[in-house]
Amino acid sequence: MDVRATDITMKSAASAFVERLHMAPDKRLARFMGELLTDFADLADRMDMSRDELQAAIGFLTEVGEACSERRQEWVLLADVLGLTSAFERRHARLPEQATPNTLAGPFYRPGAPRRADKESICLDGKGTPLVFTARLRSSDGGPVSAARIEVWHANGDGVYENQAPDMQPEFNLRGTYTSGPDGTVRIVTVRPSGYRIPDDGPVGRLLRKLGLPTKRPAHLQFRISASGHRTLITHVFDSSDPAIAADPLFAVDPALLADFTASPDGGVACSFTFILARDGDL
Repeated sequence: MDVRATDITMKSAASAFVERLHMAPDKRLARFMGELLTDFADLADRMDMSRDELQAAIGFLTEVGEACSERRQEWVLLADVLGLTSAFERRHARLPEQATPNTLAGPFYRPGAPRRADKESICLDGKGTPLVFTARLRSSDGGPVSAARIEVWHANGDGVYENQAPDMQPEFNLRGTYTSGPDGTVRIVTVRPSGYRIPDDGPVGRLLRKLGLPTKRPAHLQFRISASGHRTLITHVFDSSDPAIAADPLFAVDPALLADFTASPDGGVACSFTFILARDGDL
């Protein structure tokens, strides 16, 4: 029978692969792959996707993989800018209403940051506007959370993380691990962070530019807080005065994560923030 190319849809062609999936031992993986392929084929039909566009899509995914290294994770960045990471965090965190929202850790987190005492500085190069950040940790039942492990990391005043430019900043600059006191409080001495552009010299950055989407993140500090009897919290604290607050390319801004940075008499700035940790038994 003479079959014209225009009579063949991507969705019908994909069905041949989907029909074979009943043999798969991992039924959830089979369902995921079947629905993914079916949805992509349906999109290709609706958009009348060309050969060149398919090759461009494959080329983009190839470039994302090739951009990954020990210091850079382009796949994580892609998931972040698509809003997938933030959406998954919100969907699966299932925190009580009063708890501080979870956000993405982002591509710049490094484990093993040096231990710091209360009021000890994590600024190793002395550059930037001094900041004293007071973190108050409370449990969802209202009590203080003592002996919590508080990892903090952020960009410098130029919007650059230490592991982005290892030859320009000391190792572990603006990174540290603190412990909350008996009252659940710790004072972190550092410098005021600046907003920064997400890495835009790779395929993800080029995609955003083609789409006319922003690449500038609002200024923030990031935290990973773990304590006995509580669920680990990974979150941001944003500078509420930053003009990029309304258009974070990683979709991490939440009104509950905004804080005011106020001028101090010594010429620096101060900020305080209360983190509310969900207990292990909370929803």
